[in-house]
Amino acid sequence: MIEKLKQGEQLVQECSKVPSWNIFLKIHYSIKISNLDEAIRRFCGLELQVEKWRDNKLLLTKMEELIIQQRQAQIVTGVCVGVPSLRNEGLFAVPELPDRVVGFKLPLEELKIELFKENLAVLGLCAPGGRGKSTLAAMLCRDEQVTGRFKDNIFFVTVSMTPTLRIPQRLLEEIGGGVPGSDLSEEDATKQFHHLLKQRKSEPLLLVLDDVWDDSIIEKFFSRTEGYKMLVTSRTDFKRYSSKHHSKYLLKTLSDQDSMTLFRHTALSQDGNEDYEPDEDILNKIVRCCDGFPLAIKVITKSLSLQPAVKWRNMATKLLKGSSILDFDEKLRECLATSLDSLDDTVLECFLDLGSFPEDKRIPASVLIDIWCELHELEDEDDAFVILLELASRNLVNLVGSRKIATDIDASFNELFVTQHDLLRDLAVYQSRQQQSKRLVMDKREKGLPESWRNKENPHLDARLVSVCTGEMCPESWYDLQLPEVEVLILNFSGGNYALPPFMEKMRNLKVLIVVNRGRTHAKPSNLVTLRELANLKRIRLEKVLIPSLHEFTMPLMNLQKISLVMCDFRQALMKCTVNASYMLPNLVEINIDYCHNLVELPPWICDIINLQTLSITNCDNLSALPERIGCIADLELLRLHACTGLPKLPDSIKGLQKLRFLDISDCCNLKMLPYGMGELHCLKKLDMRGCIELSELPPSAVNLVHLKEVICDEDTARLWEPLSSSLKITVLKKDHDLGWLGVDI
Repeated sequence: MIEKLKQGEQLVQECSKVPSWNIFLKIHYSIKISNLDEAIRRFCGLELQVEKWRDNKLLLTKMEELIIQQRQAQIVTGVCVGVPSLRNEGLFAVPELPDRVVGFKLPLEELKIELFKENLAVLGLCAPGGRGKSTLAAMLCRDEQVTGRFKDNIFFVTVSMTPTLRIPQRLLEEIGGGVPGSDLSEEDATKQFHHLLKQRKSEPLLLVLDDVWDDSIIEKFFSRTEGYKMLVTSRTDFKRYSSKHHSKYLLKTLSDQDSMTLFRHTALSQDGNEDYEPDEDILNKIVRCCDGFPLAIKVITKSLSLQPAVKWRNMATKLLKGSSILDFDEKLRECLATSLDSLDDTVLECFLDLGSFPEDKRIPASVLIDIWCELHELEDEDDAFVILLELASRNLVNLVGSRKIATDIDASFNELFVTQHDLLRDLAVYQSRQQQSKRLVMDKREKGLPESWRNKENPHLDARLVSVCTGEMCPESWYDLQLPEVEVLILNFSGGNYALPPFMEKMRNLKVLIVVNRGRTHAKPSNLVTLRELANLKRIRLEKVLIPSLHEFTMPLMNLQKISLVMCDFRQALMKCTVNASYMLPNLVEINIDYCHNLVELPPWICDIINLQTLSITNCDNLSALPERIGCIADLELLRLHACTGLPKLPDSIKGLQKLRFLDISDCCNLKMLPYGMGELHCLKKLDMRGCIELSELPPSAVNLVHLKEVICDEDTARLWEPLSSSLKITVLKKDHDLGWLGVDI
């Protein structure tokens, strides 16, 4: 190479002496320079690389000889006989375990069972931050059965702290199929990694990707090669975990007993003795507030270690009064808050809205959808449901109930509920406090409003969501709050009498009103005069209240679009009142009535709401008849009568619903016949008639349902549709007797 460079130096000197007018001599030297350039390129591209490759191979051979000699020496001295080695340093080293791990014995065994399944290629370990995913993954890598199978071919990499561009290249170097220091592209390194897996397919290999935020990296390393498996820890329940050759394991929080054990162990490791341990009652109160999160337990224990008993008592008192563990430790807040970093702005705001509901209570999915559609100006309810699924996939909420039904195109969210771990709710509350202008929330139920709200210089003038949780309230109990920008008002209370807040009259932008009575008896709402001033109100939801008569409203609710009534009492005054419903509710398009047990018949004026598109009456077991004039609701598209067990028949006037596309009569177990004029429902596309056990025949006009595409039924009633089966999708579903989703609130 030196010789070639000297030739080049001489050639350049000769070129500099060529006169500018001598074209032929210039051409002659140009050819010489080109040949020299090609010779240098060939040397660097071929001969130099071969030299480098040879040196690296010699170096690797020497290293392998040294490793073999070291292992032989260890075996002779008895240091590691029968124990497979693990990487303890470097990029792919398995993290060290804490001195003592509590509560992971059963999860470890369950995780091993999943990992050792024959056709499994990828196992996802999912949970929010702070539950111990990384610790459990490290325990798995150090388990004797796992190391016995994979030996020293266990590679552990924390993705969130390592550039993904370097992982394939470094894996090649570590496994032995790549040249250290080579500059391969990410694509080439990935291809070589998969080629290497195929070459060593007889040798098991476990790749652990810890703290994965983007599932594209899973696809990068996925392979069906025999013996190769991946363990992926993530806060998100990626969709690919449900596909073929993939599985997932959801890590739960610690039990009360394990939480206490971890608390005591952490305290002893800090103090070295038991002199600073508080009495049992205080200890239990503090541990319960950690909600089974290992990180929260360790953090709060370390903060109280070596502190006097008065500080322990003070901490327990604050937690019982509604303070959160998050209020006392920034490290814990930061750890949990990282789960929110990848959320877009709208999804993040929806998560923060969850802090507006009482803790340890199920939130109806329909309530969240109502709020999100109006507060965040979503186009339709499907967009809100997609956000809910996004939060669930990231383990920020849990979905409880008939999720399968809720994903249907004509879905009802009545049987779908949302639950949230207390620490995640506390995180939503804490983050919301940083945006004081957006939400005003009472964190804990009180008899009346907090004294701090008396301040005339209210810092929440720009709040768009207000959530209040109290006992019984009379008009005088409310402060004169100035909240002109509120769009969502949530009122939670317990009692028999409840006056709506007078300051609602000033909420000119209010779009969603939710009134929930959590008492044992139905409550009578008063001060309804405030509602007539709410020109922009679009959605109302009332739970466990006495439904007022429309005579109490003197002005029409011009923009009201949706009414939801749950566990409400329909008084006779409401049934008998005669009002011009089309005038009072000119834009109402949806009515939902659920678990209203004293509803015997529908108020006749419902048939006068000519713009009504959805009428859903579910779990009203005493409903015995529908109005004969129901066929007058010309725009009705969806009629749901699920679990109305006292309904013996449908009125023949139903044939007038010329726009009806979905009819749900599921679990109407006393329904003996369908209307004779049913065949005139020319727009009907879907019929759900599961659980109609008394229905033995179809009306002859059923053959005229030419646009009917799907019938959902039981095995016994499926035979009724056999003559039409050629043009019809008949879905036969098994009866679901699991009522666990009902919970304790219903």
